[in-house]
Amino acid sequence: MAATLSLLKSPLLPQKPHLLQSKLPLLSNPTKQFICNESFNPPKLFAETVHHLKSASLPLTTLAFPFLFDAEDALAVGGEFGILEGRSFALVHPIVMGGLFFYTLWAGYLGWQWRRVRTIQNEINELKKQVKPTPVTPEGKPVEAAPSPVELEIQKLSEERKELLKGSYRDRHFNVGSILLGFGVLEAVGGGVNTWFRTGKLFPGPHLFAGAAITVLWAAAAGLVPAMQKGSETARSLHIALNAVNVILFIWQIPTGIDIVFKVFQFTNWP
Repeated sequence: MAATLSLLKSPLLPQKPHLLQSKLPLLSNPTKQFICNESFNPPKLFAETVHHLKSASLPLTTLAFPFLFDAEDALAVGGEFGILEGRSFALVHPIVMGGLFFYTLWAGYLGWQWRRVRTIQNEINELKKQVKPTPVTPEGKPVEAAPSPVELEIQKLSEERKELLKGSYRDRHFNVGSILLGFGVLEAVGGGVNTWFRTGKLFPGPHLFAGAAITVLWAAAAGLVPAMQKGSETARSLHIALNAVNVILFIWQIPTGIDIVFKVFQFTNWP
């Protein structure tokens, strides 16, 4: 209030405010005198009105300015979000991400098994090139002989490949990877939103940056799938490399995540 009174005394406010005076005289017969009065000039009246409003804009702004100092900051703390600021909601992120870490390892295992299905066939094809032709008798009948070591290896790999095909690793890896991508991105963003709910801000640091990198690597690895389906070995190798880096970042991020969980128990309450 004192600030407002001091501003009222400042030279910014006009001591004698201008009053908008109409150029129209008092009319006893409005219709007739309006038509006959040649001194009435609407454009001139409009220009004068705009001039008076401009001269009054600065004092009005000066009067309203002190009230802006009392505006409260729009922070996300203080109970506005109820249970979303509590301990229960804060623990959702570490629990889900812990599950996604093991789910990532499972997806990697399935992917490696599917890769084994493809590579084992290549090994079989290479071994077949080393098999010597079967000797035949002068009558043209094949000579019965014990299988060579190369042929035994081919039989072994063929049986292994049949067992791998029964596991449907290709479809399982694709399904697990899709679920991992969807829930991973959702919870990565959800973790940042939860931090904002509890504290009103984010904390740039190793955990946040590693989480962002993991999310990007998930998306990049998934983006290579179309090229992999077309048989690109480069895309397949890059897919494996990106996911390997992803797992390393995930492991490196665990200690910082545990520290944050301790802070959640320290600064939050149930529920």
